[in-house]
Amino acid sequence: MAMSKLSIALLLLGTILLCSPSVKSSEVEEEASPVVVLDNTNFTEEVGKHDFIVVEFYAPWCGHCKKLAPEYEKAAQVLSKHDPPIILAKVDGSDKTNKPLTDKFNVKGFPTIKIIKSKGEVEQEYKGPRQSDGIVKYLKTQAGPASIEIKSAEDAKSLVDDKSISIVGVFPEFSGTEFDNFIALSEKLRSDYTFGHTKDAKILPHGDSSVDGPFVRLFKPFDELFSDFQEFEVDELEKFIEEASMPLVVIFDSDESNRPFILRFFRSPNVKAMFFTSFQSDKLEDYKTELHKAAVEYKSKNISFLLGDPITSQGAFQFYGLRDTWLPLFMIQDKTNRKYLGKNVEPDQISFWIKEYMDGTLTPYKKSQPIPETNDKPVKIVVGDSFSDIVYESGKNVLLEFYAPWCKHCTKLDPILEEIAIALQNENIVIAKMDATLNDVPDEFELSEFPTLYFFSADKKVKVFKGGRTVESITNFIKKHKFPPTAEPEVTTEAEAEIGKVAQPKAETVKDEL
Repeated sequence: MAMSKLSIALLLLGTILLCSPSVKSSEVEEEASPVVVLDNTNFTEEVGKHDFIVVEFYAPWCGHCKKLAPEYEKAAQVLSKHDPPIILAKVDGSDKTNKPLTDKFNVKGFPTIKIIKSKGEVEQEYKGPRQSDGIVKYLKTQAGPASIEIKSAEDAKSLVDDKSISIVGVFPEFSGTEFDNFIALSEKLRSDYTFGHTKDAKILPHGDSSVDGPFVRLFKPFDELFSDFQEFEVDELEKFIEEASMPLVVIFDSDESNRPFILRFFRSPNVKAMFFTSFQSDKLEDYKTELHKAAVEYKSKNISFLLGDPITSQGAFQFYGLRDTWLPLFMIQDKTNRKYLGKNVEPDQISFWIKEYMDGTLTPYKKSQPIPETNDKPVKIVVGDSFSDIVYESGKNVLLEFYAPWCKHCTKLDPILEEIAIALQNENIVIAKMDATLNDVPDEFELSEFPTLYFFSADKKVKVFKGGRTVESITNFIKKHKFPPTAEPEVTTEAEAEIGKVAQPKAETVKDEL
């Protein structure tokens, strides 16, 4: 499973939002419902009957799936009466017989919902709400045209609500370059946003606008509630939508409507300013006010802001190695993954603390488990605070495993590394391991999977191991790259030995291979 440092964070964050597909549980008896049950035996046939069908990959034991189930069924009941009907289906992704389907649709967690079009020819990720009303509204827009014509105030009211982002183009005529570009972009982004178009700006919310058309109005349930834009070059329009559709301060709580913004926040290349405090705090509104001021001030500096409840955001909180005793806590993660902490921060300290970061006067924080009091087992334990001493400055050849405690392949590797460590203990070689989920990994060590093995030689050269995870393969790799290299045996004749001369090594015998 390939993963960058960012995607490791997203994976751990995903434990809050999705159930891991590797967990097992007992079967649960199915009850009659309007949701069509699919499996590997009938999937292709059933999907082939429909130009538009929605499929949920679930697991009977998954808490998130159980929470979604009644909402999904209510939506299925309503959409079965739509003209034409919209079919909602489900596949038990934990059933091994359905693995060909979970592989085909790249299911990494539960629930995963896919929209499948054109009798199986086209698929897209479901990115809508998880409440029945929201599911119904989202799927109606996905099943129809990418942008819906708005002819009346009632049409506008049904398209624009106070919980989601809607984008409306205002045009004197539904033709021309501006209109064509808007429709093309709505098709591209339809899974993320709701699009509409109209000739009458006055029927829209905030319809007293003095802006002359054509223009685009983006409605949002936060900050200034709407933003206008009059450039219709596709890239510029897409950039506007991307920027205007993000809250100045993302809220990380249990509200499902915030979920897309949380994911976009962690995927963003921006510097990330994260503030964690109890949402029951009597100072919460003061913190929100100060964070909003800072977000406005530093918006042009490519800094994204997040306010997190430490209970709901526990996955991210634990990933960064943060402690409850540090709350209220401010953390900045820069583009090189360096982190800076402000502990027990008061509202009036927020702007000052960010200024210190911008001025470069803060000291980076290193995530680390405690250094072990004893470290006398064959495979040595490395943590963030001992990394330099054991790896960089030991003067030894070090084979280091980066692992995750939940990784089964890492567990299988444990006895192999121990055997190697015992065999090579007298050869200036250290075999070590580090939990990459609880300790910061230096930037020069790129993690492509768990486990990842690196060799740091005594002459400070770094090489990644990509061979078979066997005693022989790993041992040969170590001996090939260690410093100093293993000396070639010298060969002397009896006569040369007597006169003190050293013979050159004999030429290697070449054998004919049959």
